[in-house]
Amino acid sequence: MKKRILTGIKPTGYAHLGNYFGAIKPAIELSKNPEFDCFYFIADNHALNTLSSAQEMKDFTYNIACTWLACGLDPEKIVFYRQTDVPEVFHLSWILSNVTPKGLMNRAHAYKAKTEENIKNGDDVDSGINMGLYNYPILMAADILLFGSNLVPVGLDQKQHIEIARDIAENFNKKYGKTFVVPEEYIEKNTCTLVGLDGRKMSKSYNNQIGLFTDEKTLQKSINKIVTDSNLPGEPKDPNCTLATIYKIFASNEEYQQFVKDLQNGLGWGDAKKQLFEVANKVISPMREKFNYFMAHKEEVDKILNEGAIKARKVAQEYYQKVLKSIGVR
Repeated sequence: MKKRILTGIKPTGYAHLGNYFGAIKPAIELSKNPEFDCFYFIADNHALNTLSSAQEMKDFTYNIACTWLACGLDPEKIVFYRQTDVPEVFHLSWILSNVTPKGLMNRAHAYKAKTEENIKNGDDVDSGINMGLYNYPILMAADILLFGSNLVPVGLDQKQHIEIARDIAENFNKKYGKTFVVPEEYIEKNTCTLVGLDGRKMSKSYNNQIGLFTDEKTLQKSINKIVTDSNLPGEPKDPNCTLATIYKIFASNEEYQQFVKDLQNGLGWGDAKKQLFEVANKVISPMREKFNYFMAHKEEVDKILNEGAIKARKVAQEYYQKVLKSIGVR
């Protein structure tokens, strides 16, 4: 029997290279494995604490949907849907709230970080904290448990979310009988953490990212901003540099080894950046073309998401009826 994999993608901004190599590409490769039954969704309600307007929600939702489709996600082989299109998730969230200890939510990383920041700044402990932030892990548990998910791909920093979902599932099963699959985290050991323009982890928080689908001119400008040392053309360069690290993920092993050799033999940073642009643009260009196509044909994206929602709701409704029976209202 296939194992079910579920992962959500928050529409909170435009994708950068770190997103692609760290999350999108590994998830798409996972979806090609015949041993897995994959459910991938756009976690639009999870983004409400981050986005500032309805227009942002619309723009980023389309952007993330087009990004995944452009990168090779096949909606015929997986279930790809918007969280909002499955209302059973939100009904289940309330039910799960009644088997979730408050202390468990108090220990959630996002809430703890905010309260600790408030205390440090001398503010009220709950200043700026709404119930969306506080209950976030319960909604995430509902996303996971409603589909009988066996595995949830996460990074090490998100492992706690799965641990909380496990605790909630076990609490429910103990009170009402075996109803939910107790999920496990799926941590890809070979997931790439990409460095940014300044040598730190590529992140919007550091403003050091390289946009995934920027035009060629902007891509070249971004690459030109990568921080390098002061060695001149003809002087040996350290191959353990940001430029080489990014080059490696785009190039074949042979191309990378030659690039390292050229750096050690004195390749100038300007020429090295031109080479990085060429190898990166070669990979990005066909995806950029698909992305621009989908962004110009949003009706096709809507059709894909609507069809995905139908598939998702069929599974969700069946599971939700099981939950209702467990708690005694059916």
